[in-house]
Amino acid sequence: MSTWVGIGRSEIGLVRTMNQDAFATLDPLGLWAVADGMGGHVGGEIAAQAAIASITAQAQLSADTLRQGHTAPPTFLADAIMQAHHAILGRVQLEPRLRGMGTTIVLLYIEMTEILTAHLGHLGDSRAYRFRSGILTPLTRDHTLIEKYLDRGILTPKTARTHPERHVLTQALGMSAPIQPSISSYPLEPDDLLLLCSDGLTKMMEDDDIQDILTAEKGDPIRTCDRLIGESLDRGGTDNVTVVVIAHT
Repeated sequence: MSTWVGIGRSEIGLVRTMNQDAFATLDPLGLWAVADGMGGHVGGEIAAQAAIASITAQAQLSADTLRQGHTAPPTFLADAIMQAHHAILGRVQLEPRLRGMGTTIVLLYIEMTEILTAHLGHLGDSRAYRFRSGILTPLTRDHTLIEKYLDRGILTPKTARTHPERHVLTQALGMSAPIQPSISSYPLEPDDLLLLCSDGLTKMMEDDDIQDILTAEKGDPIRTCDRLIGESLDRGGTDNVTVVVIAHT
């Protein structure tokens, strides 16, 4: 059976005073996640950590049914994200001072059967990518106002890069409005490399820049993770930055 290992690293950056990102590398469960919190001085940190804790607990409870095929991975991802959402809302009810806190989430589960499949669930603008044969492919689309503007033809990709509303989220865990996680599945090949990241990376680097680093590091997860973090800091490090790189061993 294939084994996939994730290497994760999170940095506060050069401007922020607190790291409100969180991540999980649950290799034995075939699960990896990145969360990017927002809302108040401590709220974002609490929301991100609460989301990761909730998803980790759900993964541990569901591990056997997932492996045995009794729970479909897309169903698990959608349920885990909704459970994390309700955990955050419940925390706010207990501590009203945290009202307004929330977090993005991007969650990867690799179904390690004869046909390798990457299953993804996400809310917000934390992203997942696949790197295959030197080509970096986005596997998620941001839940932001900018994406809506692009869909409607209001903006071009060039003008979207500097638009003042480019980081306004339309969906996130903890929002009072109804949420709808995006769930998707992709076939995997053993030489694929998968990347999860917060927008602290993608604010600083274009996809072509990320692709160049992955190409240069020849799929080494540790070096790739360190190079991506280091480059984002070299370019200003204006936000917390978190990277998880998953590769077949």
